[in-house]
Amino acid sequence: MAVLKVKFTKTRRDKLAQILWILNWVSVVSGIILFSLGLFLKIEIKKRNEVMAKGDVNSLPNMLISVGVIACIINFLGGKICYDCSDANKFSRWKLVMLPYIVCTFCFTFCILVGALMCYTMRNELEESLYLGLRDAIKFYKDTDIPGRCFLKKTVDMLQIGFQCCGNNGFRDWFEIQWVSARYLNMASKEVVDRLKSNVDGKFLVDGVPFSCCNPSSPRPCIQYQLTNNSAHYNYDFLTEELNLWVKGCREALLDYYTAIMRFIGITALLIWLFELSVLIGVRYLQTAMRNVLLLGDLEGESDGWLLENSFVETAKYNINIIKNLGKANQISTVSGMNDPNIDVQNTNCGKSNITTKCIPAAS
Repeated sequence: MAVLKVKFTKTRRDKLAQILWILNWVSVVSGIILFSLGLFLKIEIKKRNEVMAKGDVNSLPNMLISVGVIACIINFLGGKICYDCSDANKFSRWKLVMLPYIVCTFCFTFCILVGALMCYTMRNELEESLYLGLRDAIKFYKDTDIPGRCFLKKTVDMLQIGFQCCGNNGFRDWFEIQWVSARYLNMASKEVVDRLKSNVDGKFLVDGVPFSCCNPSSPRPCIQYQLTNNSAHYNYDFLTEELNLWVKGCREALLDYYTAIMRFIGITALLIWLFELSVLIGVRYLQTAMRNVLLLGDLEGESDGWLLENSFVETAKYNINIIKNLGKANQISTVSGMNDPNIDVQNTNCGKSNITTKCIPAAS
């Protein structure tokens, strides 16, 4: 029994074909939107590639770009097919193509759904990538005279100013690393030498942060050094001076930024998936209705259209049997259990069919 069977007159078939032709062109636009969103996300990730560890964070934008391009191609072809389906004579040349087209379009719409879900499942991978990337960027902040790392100081400073953040998890991350280059340390100063000797690794560690951590909204001049020493500054309390520095860590700030982008892309991709699925259902109805009208032979008469020719269970069993029989494609069928006696008999004629045979007389 057919699933969701609908009866179509010629007028309804023509209107359905025209509507689907328009919707396929709208789908081309949706493909351009997916491509643009994927390209935008890829550019935003590329901008801050220096503070991200190498990983699979580019898999989502690459998938969106690929799906967007495929959407434009598939829906352009679908528009042409639906336009020709308004004429039964033109439909005959697409008759064998429509079912494979519907199957490919279904797989494509599934890819859109996967891309939409990836926007909500990649948060952990993105967070790990940001954590490792920011950790290394802060670690090499001082290496302004080393090729390949000299740009990291500017990158981190611009990042902290632009996103109003400080450190990886917070401003205390700067207390654990030497972020001042040795070339700017006065080795003749007893304080500097004592601080270097007091550290096991010989690092110059201070309870201070770079200038880019300073909050311009603070009513007093920014305090960058001796942040934990209340007696070093007048009218200063380390625990309550929240306006002096950015409190949020850069990992959290970047994660919130990219999460908002991916959430918007995910919602957009889900809406596009629902739209593409509705177009696909319409194309399926058109394909079955046009096929049945050709089988009936009356191009002006009514015909039935459906989503599935049989029930879901029967269709699933049929497809499973097809998959099981794929490996038996080279086997020769038998009739009534009798095998063909000529199987595997080699032909030694070698093309010489004009050889005259002689009969050997029987002995008398």
